[in-house]
Parts: sequence; structure tokens; C-alpha cells
Amino acid sequence: MAAGASDILDSAQISDTLEAALAGTVLAVGCTARRRDLSHRMVSAREAAPMLIEQALQTPVALVFGTEMSGLTNAELDRCQMLVHIPSNPEFSSLNLGAAVQVLAYELRCALPEQTMPVEAQTTLARHEDLELFYAELERTLLLTGYLNPAAPRRLMPRLRRLFARTMLEKEELNILMGMLKVMRQGYAKS
Repeated sequence: MAAGASDILDSAQISDTLEAALAGTVLAVGCTARRRDLSHRMVSAREAAPMLIEQALQTPVALVFGTEMSGLTNAELDRCQMLVHIPSNPEFSSLNLGAAVQVLAYELRCALPEQTMPVEAQTTLARHEDLELFYAELERTLLLTGYLNPAAPRRLMPRLRRLFARTMLEKEELNILMGMLKVMRQGYAKS
């Protein structure tokens, strides 16, 4: 809605699903007004902005907003590695979508360095779709070995998602974990 920002709207990409929208990102931050049971690390908009800027200088990141009526679902928040909230009156904690986007855009702008310096090469974080493949393979392996009981799964997979979301897995680390799962499945199949 900013005057003269039609170039941004013209270049906007529209996705049919959250999965498609997050493809290629290495950090997805979900915006929520309330603390969720077993939720990921939650930070304020001001705390999140420098982290997002630092990562965005190297690889794609995403801010995920929910609908005006209900916000983000727990399943949608599971697709994020971190949660962000905008500090407000606890009795009226929910902002409308436009206001939430404006506040986060402002915090991101304030977090930008005055002059962008060249960034030293850093490690590459794992992409969203690779993390989702890892979670699927992890669940498959846990089911195969009997560690995850499908009749009583409890909250094992959401807890494991939260655990790995906190680590900000690098691409190479994810490759190591995927290799471990493959060897575990092969070893279990031989026994």
C-alpha cells in the first residue's frame, strides 16, 4: 500500500500453498499473537529483524502471516523455524494483517545497516523443502524401528520438529542426518 511501490506488487509471486511459498527458503518466521503449546522459539519483532536481515543477505527467508480471522494454524507454524510476536496489550494482542506487516517491515528497515558491507561467506542453511523431506524420513525411520508407535504417537514429531528448528540446520548437517537415517533403515531391514 506504499505510494510508488507498484514495482514490488508487480514482481510479487503468488503461491497456491504454504509449501510452495516456502520452497527455497532457509528461515521461515511465523507471526503469531499467542504462545502455542510446544511452539518454537518466540522472539519480538525487534529481536527477529536483525536475524532475518543477516540471513536474507545470503539466502531467501520468509515472514509467514495468517488470515485476519484466525491467524496461523499450528500446522502452519510447524513449517516455521521461529515465531515472532509484536509486543502489545495482552488484552488486545492481535493486530490486523496490514498493521502486522507494517510493523515487521518497519523493524526490518530499522535493522538494516546504514551502508551494506560485503558479507563474509558463511555456512548454507538447509532449505525448507529439504527439512520437510528430513522430517518425513525421520518419521518413517522411527515407525520402522518401533520407536514411534502410530497408535499412540503423542507429540513426538512436533517435539522433534521444535528441537531441530532451534538448531537452524546447515545443509551439510542435514545431509549427515539423512545419511544416518538411511543407514539405520538399512541396518534394521537386514536384522
